[in-house]
Amino acid sequence: MNKLCCALFALLPIYAFAYPLETEKHLNGAEITVTPMDIDDTLGAVGLYNYGQAAAECKVVFRNGPEAPRTRKALLKPGDDINLSVRFSRKIIKLRMDVECKPS
Repeated sequence: MNKLCCALFALLPIYAFAYPLETEKHLNGAEITVTPMDIDDTLGAVGLYNYGQAAAECKVVFRNGPEAPRTRKALLKPGDDINLSVRFSRKIIKLRMDVECKPS
């Protein structure tokens, strides 16, 4: 019986536990690729990759319902990539990310 239960849980798709992600980008001429990620029910992240020839300063504001917004900043050199993550104290229902980058 235990093996059957384990097999059923293993067959559940990963996306069954995913939450919706909303990303708003303001790149201001910076050549950045933005990849939103849902990691856990209280943890979200965004991947940034600079494929341009100039460095870029990026700021990401994470919003989850009534909790205070969390801000993460990064300086990306040409060819660099970085993951910015945030952990909320409540379960994420819908994660909104505002990404603002500018060439430096």
